[in-house]
Amino acid sequence: MRIDLHCHSRASDGTDTPAELVRNAAAAGLDVVALTDHDTTRGYAEAVAAVPAGLTLVTGAELSCRLDGVGLHMLAYLFDPEEPDLLRERELVRDDRVPRAQAMIRSLRELGVPITWEQVARIAAGGSVGRPHIATALVELGVVETVSDAFTTQWLADGGRAHVQKHESDPFEVIRLVKAAGGVTVFAHPAAAKRGRTVPESAIAELAAAGLDGIEVDHMDHDAATRTRLRGLAAELGLLTTGSSDYHGSRKACELGEYTTDPEIYGEITRRATGAFPVPGTGGTPTA
Repeated sequence: MRIDLHCHSRASDGTDTPAELVRNAAAAGLDVVALTDHDTTRGYAEAVAAVPAGLTLVTGAELSCRLDGVGLHMLAYLFDPEEPDLLRERELVRDDRVPRAQAMIRSLRELGVPITWEQVARIAAGGSVGRPHIATALVELGVVETVSDAFTTQWLADGGRAHVQKHESDPFEVIRLVKAAGGVTVFAHPAAAKRGRTVPESAIAELAAAGLDGIEVDHMDHDAATRTRLRGLAAELGLLTTGSSDYHGSRKACELGEYTTDPEIYGEITRRATGAFPVPGTGGTPTA
């Protein structure tokens, strides 16, 4: 089985619609794909309706958190999307995205970049607006060559000249809320230092003690030495280890199934989850 547990659609900052994502996942030879848009479950219905035969969809989300001043992302799988406390926390994060993006645009304009809210909103195309949309605008304007080039202290990285902090959840509270909603939590790309500051391994140990289920080890932002170190840490702490592409369509240089999760790990995730269940494909609908 080929299992990719971290993918984004146009419901947040990917370029595929949810229906396109599941069809592309099947075309890429995946058996299981997870839809984990940022702080939203808005793409679920479209993705579920379009799952092709032979593919299984795992519903989830990538939740924005902050610990001791360091941003981190928590993947949540198979939780009840209507559980009120977790829904309320997701809405707090989501509702802060527009004013935050507008503040970053103002900062960029003060730096001489002719970016506009209208341009960023067009790129977001109704998705949950975020830094990748602003980064895409910078590429369009010729300010940077690639989206990744925008995520430096020169521009949008944490602490960067145009960075504006948003509301982010406490990861210990997120673990509690996701568990209460029947879900499973995995710390996304925990050692992706190229994205900015990362939390120390002692913090991962504290999160594990609070109920964290796993860490994402096999990821494009982890080199071989980092993956080996994280695998050892996971074994020491009793955490599951996952692998995934962090696919964003054409917005990032990664392919569906670039990294994958061991079927036994996937089986353990589904065994632990009680809030929702994987959706087997029945052929899907021909929506675009």
